[in-house]
Amino acid sequence: MKVYSPDREWPEPYRAVIEELKKITDPVTGGDILDSGVVAGLEVTDDTLKIWLRFESHAEYNIIGESPIAYSKIIGDIMERFALVKFDNVYVYDLGNNVVGKFENRKGYRPEDISGERV
Repeated sequence: MKVYSPDREWPEPYRAVIEELKKITDPVTGGDILDSGVVAGLEVTDDTLKIWLRFESHAEYNIIGESPIAYSKIIGDIMERFALVKFDNVYVYDLGNNVVGKFENRKGYRPEDISGERV
């Protein structure tokens, strides 16, 4: 995992992901999830994206209030923008390294493969 820092020099695959993450809004602050500090770390490979979010999914303060709804929306937005669109596998973790969102393309199909053949 590479710890997210806005002033860091990022390799090209990471830059493309970061540009897309800037388009995801944090429902609590109204800013993007990078500026609001929600993203803690990233790991990008050819077919897999891993993102660590700055919260603890099992902490009591995240069970009540607006936080669970906000995190659910952020996780859903990440999946919508990246799963099968840019990566075959997308994992979202909390700070305790617990998986809070997961998509794995186990069959090897891509949306553009309308013939149904294995890619």
